[in-house]
Amino acid sequence: MIPSMSAHHLFIASLVFWASLSGTRCDVFAQARTQVDGPQVPFVGCESDGQVGPLKAPKERVKHLAVPAEFVNRLAYYKAEEGFGVLAPRGWHCFSTYGSSGSNLYVTPEPIESAALFSSEWKGFSGQAIQVSVSIGDTSGRFSVARTIARVFPDHKQFVQDVVAEGIEPASSFPSGPYPADRLTYRNKKVVEFETPPHLEGLGTSSMLRANSSPIRGVAILLGKEPSLVQASVRLSAESQNLIRTIVRQIEREAAESDGQ
Repeated sequence: MIPSMSAHHLFIASLVFWASLSGTRCDVFAQARTQVDGPQVPFVGCESDGQVGPLKAPKERVKHLAVPAEFVNRLAYYKAEEGFGVLAPRGWHCFSTYGSSGSNLYVTPEPIESAALFSSEWKGFSGQAIQVSVSIGDTSGRFSVARTIARVFPDHKQFVQDVVAEGIEPASSFPSGPYPADRLTYRNKKVVEFETPPHLEGLGTSSMLRANSSPIRGVAILLGKEPSLVQASVRLSAESQNLIRTIVRQIEREAAESDGQ
């Protein structure tokens, strides 16, 4: 007697069947397998504060993600109520700010003083830190989007011209061309990975990470027609540098999924 199958298992089985007929890898099946059978990493909910007041940390137990087996025990998934989540070393602390322009998620090895994030006197993180920012292109976040487009997304320069034409900020607020020291790797016309070298300014320091003796690596991604911007800036210790590629690629996957790709 064949055991009865749930609708979920029938769906997975059908994907396997059609993939075997085509003789090629089925991307839909690959995504389903990652979500169902991918490695589990702990989920860490992050408190946040912003336009409508404090928000509690979301609650989940684990997250199924495409994490290499050798890193599963070193990473957790941090997520606030608004914006994107991010992989980061286990045992770190997180906090998020949000508003009509977008959101910022900060993850650091030390507890984060939330009051400092809203202080004009605070200069940013001087040590290890991860920041994931979302700037919404059809709100006041468009100025941040335009500044990054001017730097690294020349195919979308019309957006910058439209923002300048509003007359709110001058063209000089949107310098054209990459930061001289940045190393850029384009995944496509809307996704660029970057590395800002130590002690220098670049995309990595166009965040709340201050320049120091370590590089800042990350990715900038345009989403949607408007568009909006997702940027991750990552600075880890020398011993944890091998985690950065996994962290960045997870952001890229999450952005692609949110963009319907």
